[in-house]
Amino acid sequence: MGQAIAVGLARAGCDVAVHYRGSAAGAGETGERIRAAGRRAELVQADLRDAAAARALADQAARALGGLDILVNSAGVMREQRVEDVTPEGWDKTLDLNLRAYFFVAQGAIPHLRRTKGRIVNLADEAAFEVWPGYVPHCVSKAGVVMLTKGLARVLAPDITVNAVAPGAVLPPDAWDDKARQRLARTTPLQRLGSPDDVVQAVRYLLEGGDYVTGTTLVVDGGRLIR
Repeated sequence: MGQAIAVGLARAGCDVAVHYRGSAAGAGETGERIRAAGRRAELVQADLRDAAAARALADQAARALGGLDILVNSAGVMREQRVEDVTPEGWDKTLDLNLRAYFFVAQGAIPHLRRTKGRIVNLADEAAFEVWPGYVPHCVSKAGVVMLTKGLARVLAPDITVNAVAPGAVLPPDAWDDKARQRLARTTPLQRLGSPDDVVQAVRYLLEGGDYVTGTTLVVDGGRLIR
């Protein structure tokens, strides 16, 4: 999803700093796709579970690009496990990356974005609004992203808008077979799965057209929350 957003914003005219932790090859591929779209791509490395590294990421990106107008927080981990099997270490790994990192990356970006009247978009999840029994820490982390979005929007207004996008059935796990994917599509009111491009379009709306929108989470789920 992060790659799709990065490339989609490049096609919309943005130069992009691509963050990665350990997957330099994946970041390099994203960079090549951005350059193929005619825009600059800079790769910035950081372990976002380290709060200091997360806070410093915006400075890295601003130095590489010569400024910063937009922050998209999209890093995340999603691990299936029974509640009985959740360990303190596993809980921290999920919450530290999915929620705490978003806060500290945003905190580091504030001075840059205030100068440019910039925008923040956080990636939440449909799991923020409903319970997935095998993913309780993930659900908690994404519900936290929704509240973090509201809190930052309130505190940073009027200089910076802060919104979130909550994808639903757009990227089923790779291990799912056709039967599982078809069942997911049947139980979605729009009767189909979405695609990463649906999320990219939502992000672009919040960046390009949402001049009077802040503190909002835009759900992109084909209507699953109303089923």
